[in-house]
Order: sequence, then structure tokens, then C-alpha cells
Amino acid sequence: MYFFYFLVGLGIWLGVQSLRGGFRYRAYVRRETARTLAEFEPFVSVVAPARGIDEGLRENIRALIHQNYPFYEILFVSDRADDPCLKIIEQVKEAYGASGRVRARVIVSGPATDCGQKVHNLRVASGQISPKCEVLVFVDTDARPDADWLRQLVAPLADETLGAATGYRWFVPDKGGAASRVRSVWNASVASALGANRDKNFCWGGSTAIRRSNFEQLNISDRWRGSVSDDFTLTHVLQEAKLPIYYSANCLVPSVGDCDFHELLEFSTRQIKITRAYAPHLWKQVFLGSLIFSLVFFGGWFLVLVRAVLGLSFWVPLILLCVIFVLGAAKSFVRWQAVTIPLLQYHRDLRRDLLGQMLLWPFASLLYLYNAIAAAFSSRIEWRGITYELKSPTEAVIIARDS
Repeated sequence: MYFFYFLVGLGIWLGVQSLRGGFRYRAYVRRETARTLAEFEPFVSVVAPARGIDEGLRENIRALIHQNYPFYEILFVSDRADDPCLKIIEQVKEAYGASGRVRARVIVSGPATDCGQKVHNLRVASGQISPKCEVLVFVDTDARPDADWLRQLVAPLADETLGAATGYRWFVPDKGGAASRVRSVWNASVASALGANRDKNFCWGGSTAIRRSNFEQLNISDRWRGSVSDDFTLTHVLQEAKLPIYYSANCLVPSVGDCDFHELLEFSTRQIKITRAYAPHLWKQVFLGSLIFSLVFFGGWFLVLVRAVLGLSFWVPLILLCVIFVLGAAKSFVRWQAVTIPLLQYHRDLRRDLLGQMLLWPFASLLYLYNAIAAAFSSRIEWRGITYELKSPTEAVIIARDS
């Protein structure tokens, strides 16, 4: 029991630190969303890799075309001309793209050979941007940014000492369901890791802006060669160059949709396998943190049950476990308060999701443990119909590709 109490004490201390981090995140979001934007609106090239049909793709493309931004171009990039997503993109362009402010075009990149397909798409598109481009922006087609997203993402780069500006995603369940809600909670812990410490922030490939001059001087396109992760590689290059990464709290982008449990396991495990390949120190933190929590929390409830059945006192461990749960639920609530600021238009959906955020977080931690263990035994991932073997941060081998 002494060892159990030691682990519980450690769990409570970690819970308190996590809650403090939640308060810092909320304060940062409030401060940054109230900040006046710099008057910096250069010509921007938005690169959107596309493969297959994402849920809500039509609405997502429409959101990209209808940005409140003076002049920009969008380069939709797919590896094949017969990809079904391109038909939808062309339909949206024809119906909603009649504007002199934005030019949307499609690029067929061909199949990747020496890197991930998404990275290959980015490399090809970055070589075909407009000569007028001063800032490159990378976005995923499963994101649905609001009308001011591009302006909010680019404006911080008025500060030329910044390496990049980034946002992040927040999964918004559509119809709901346990798997969709666990995915949202699982992802939420990463979202609140971003904040004021620009040296520790990371670029999220679904919403990142970088000056063209930095992109070219740092040879980002060449550094992407052999990589399957555009964002981990970009983050590493910027950190290596000691260029800070600004987190734009206004650019928390909703990813609207649902998933089943198979999709949940596939998505979450793929993310942690990529993390192990590109940032093994983070994988170790995920493994140890989720292992300690699972032993304490779920093992603790088993201990309480056994002691109750045996007629032994169980009130002290029960109360301590409740303290751990309340700390985690409080962190989830504070984080939820923070994200409702930039995602105001989704307030009804977020309110519907609040109970899940507060109750399901222990299962998200258990899922992290499963992901970390799976990543320890396999470096093979499937991503949008392509299977990769992650040999190293600079070598990704394509094992199989769908037709």
C-alpha cells in the first residue's frame, strides 16, 4: 500500500501541474485573441495537399476560398489526376471561387518515391508558387477554418524574428458517439501544450505560415526529402536555426466529423508511431506518463474493489482516486473554456461535447498507453491509402499503395 500511496501522490502532483498548465493556456488564449493584429497582409500562397474525400470536404474547400484576405492563391495538390477529391474541388471553385482576390488551381504531383506522399505534394507545390508570394501557408483539407483564419495566421509574421506561425486542430464531433468523443479528448491534450513558450511550440502541418525567405534560406524543401512528417521536420529545422514558433490562438481550426473505434485506433496510433520516429524523447514521456497514470488510476479502482469485497477499508484510496479524477476533469473544463473563445461559432457543439471532455479523459490516457506500446513494436503506418515503414527521420519506405 505504501508504494501505491507514493504513486497516487505522484499522480496528484502531476494533476496539479497539469491543471496549472490549463490555467496558463486559458490565460494565453484570452490574451492573444484580444490582441490587435499587425497590419501585415502580403501575397500568400496556400498549399493544400489532398488525397481522397474527407468528411465535409466541400465545406472545407469553400472555407479556404472565402477568406477575408486581400489577395492570395490556393494550390490544391494531389498525386493523381483521377483522385475523386479533385472533382469536388473543381465544383466548389466553379460555384464559389469567382473572385479577383483569390486564385485557386490544381496541381498533380505524381506518386512519391523518396518521402511521404503529403511531403512530396508540398515539395512539388512549393516549387510552383506565384513569384509574388511572400508567405507560404500549409493547410489540411480536413480542416474548416473561419473567414479570418488566413489573416490571423499570417499577421504575426510581421515580426521578422519569428520562424513561423502555427495553429492547431480541435476535433468537433458531428453526430457524436464514444469513439468521436474520445478522439477529441485524446487530441485536446496536445492542443493545450502550445502557448507562450515559443521555443517549445511546434508547427502543425494543417495550419502553418512561414515567410518565403525563411523557407528558401533554410532549404525546407530539401530537408523534407525522405520524411513522412512535414510538421516534425519543419519544427526541427526551425529549432535548429533558433527561430521561435508563434502559436496563434485564433487559428485553432475545427475538424468536424466522426470516427469509429477502428479509425480512432488507427489515427491515434499513427500519430504516436510518427512521434517515436521523429521525437523519441516525446514518445518516452507519453509512455511513462500514461503508464504511471494507468497503474495508479485503473489499478487503484481495482484495488478499491478488491478491498471492498474482502471487507477491508477502502475509503482513503477511493478519496485519493476521486481527487485525481477531479483534477483531470477541472483541467478539461478550463481547456474547454479556452477553446470556446476562438471557436465561438461552434459553441453549441462544444457545449454538447463538454461532458465527454470532463468524463472521458482517463480513457484517452489509457489510449495513449496503448498507442505508445504499439509504437514500440512497429514502425509501419497507413496514411490515406499508403503504407509506410518509418526507417528513420530521413527515410520512409513506401510498402504498398492503393490503386
